[in-house]
Amino acid sequence: MAEETQQSVVEHLTELRRRLFWVLLVFVFVLVAAFFVVKPIYNYVTVNALSGVKINLNAFSFWDGVGVYMKIAMMVALGVTLPFTLYQIWAFVSPGLKPAERKATLKYIPYVFLCFLIGISFGYYVVFPLAMAFTGELNAELGLIETYGMADYFKFLFNIIIPISLLFELPIVILFLTQLRILTPRLLRKMRRVAYFALVVISVMITPADFLSAFLVLIPLIILYEISVLLSSRIHRKLMAADAEREAEYNS
Repeated sequence: MAEETQQSVVEHLTELRRRLFWVLLVFVFVLVAAFFVVKPIYNYVTVNALSGVKINLNAFSFWDGVGVYMKIAMMVALGVTLPFTLYQIWAFVSPGLKPAERKATLKYIPYVFLCFLIGISFGYYVVFPLAMAFTGELNAELGLIETYGMADYFKFLFNIIIPISLLFELPIVILFLTQLRILTPRLLRKMRRVAYFALVVISVMITPADFLSAFLVLIPLIILYEISVLLSSRIHRKLMAADAEREAEYNS
């Protein structure tokens, strides 16, 4: 028995290593291809999203250009390989799921990628211009001359859009946990106040220190949470109906 368990663990670790190898291989391949689109992306994101004004960036070290180039390429590679990575994770855990759960969870992969893109778009086109406007106005009031370093500019940009893109995955995470029967709509409604407070803290942390930016981030997050509760209720009802149908068949 112990030997069979040990063999099972070894087989799982071997499969996990194989899937991680494929994820790494695809990531490296996409990373190399991403270098060909870095320059257009760089040119696009160094133009103010709302005003269309070109932002003049400066390099304060010899490696600033290389570092920014690599960060943009890695962001593109992570985004493109996200669906493949999620599929590999699903393929690894799917043997432990029921057929219905296996089929249902597979459907989430395209929506994870879609929510990721929506989150990036919201962060870049809504939150980032507000943050830039706020910091610009504050610098003007202090009489400061704005001289942006390219490394600091992209760090500021990534610190905004990456957390927001991850937060936009909230409905998918809640649906997935509901499908696995870890969360229920009743529990989500019960912890609504705690969830709202957490969303307020998060919106304040990832936005500049003004009320408008935090409010504009908080509202979509609350809407996403409420949509998640509604979708979770729908999934939960289907699960309960399926359980009742199986129980009726068993009793008959």
